[in-house]
Amino acid sequence: MVDRILVIGSSGQIGTELVEELRTIYGNENVIASDIREPQIAQNGPFEILDILNKVQLLEIVEKYNVKEVYLLAALLSATAEKNPSFGWDLNMNSLFNVLNLAKDKVIDKIFWPSSIAVFGPTTPKENTPQYTIMEPSTVYGISKQAGERWCEYYHEKYNVDVRSIRYPGLIGYKSKPGGGTTDYAVDIFHQAILSNNYECFLSENTTLPMMYMSDAIKATINIMKADSSNIKIRSSYNISGMSFSPKEITNRIKKYIPGFSISYKPDDRQKIAESWPKSINDQHAIKDWGWSPDINLSTLTEIMLENLKQLLPLEN
Repeated sequence: MVDRILVIGSSGQIGTELVEELRTIYGNENVIASDIREPQIAQNGPFEILDILNKVQLLEIVEKYNVKEVYLLAALLSATAEKNPSFGWDLNMNSLFNVLNLAKDKVIDKIFWPSSIAVFGPTTPKENTPQYTIMEPSTVYGISKQAGERWCEYYHEKYNVDVRSIRYPGLIGYKSKPGGGTTDYAVDIFHQAILSNNYECFLSENTTLPMMYMSDAIKATINIMKADSSNIKIRSSYNISGMSFSPKEITNRIKKYIPGFSISYKPDDRQKIAESWPKSINDQHAIKDWGWSPDINLSTLTEIMLENLKQLLPLEN
């Protein structure tokens, strides 16, 4: 039987596009998508309902398909986890343990688990944030991701588990709707530019954050998993960088294509979260160890998002 890949949390912003790309590479039948509820879009390969906190259900699916690689994307994101800290911690931590233990027991061979820039905090250097630095996260999401990094490294050192991770910045794509993240304004702003020609932003105009176009995030995810194990020197999580910009800067880019677009600012509790995160990221270790490099900048991003959303959204400007 062919070794197969399981993507957990496949209906989310990352999962939707990751499954599509993995199926292009490895074949539809060899990539099993899974989520806690039925997907909104038609599947061109296997799909399983999976509550990742259910260890028995997880093992059944892994054994049913002879899964050897797991991409664990299920998580409660920053703003959402703040509203339900107990469940945010439970989901983000115990989902990781359930998958790490499968690898420890040699049921699966390799794991991808995403960390986030949320592991950094108010005391972290903001500019060109290094791989190794002060990490004092101030959100439930960030605390769970920092703890997860430590557990990934522990399982690698103690049990030789082949787990790989990158710290995602804010991710932007047109194929799924904004989720519950602090950086999701950078997705919603494009939707609203086309649908209503204006946007009320929950961050202040000069709040600069690290961002990445989704195709670069998918590329990084797949490339780190394809890399030879000996090249993966960091088993906590790698910094990766794409671009950094503020709501004001992205608005000015949008206005080049939609001159009448207007934005207003009404910062909410997500502003404090954003202010605790870096403005730019140093990713020299990822570049050196496994050849990371992004393809998309802010100018290209704006063009891609507007062009595709105009075709996908029900109303056009």
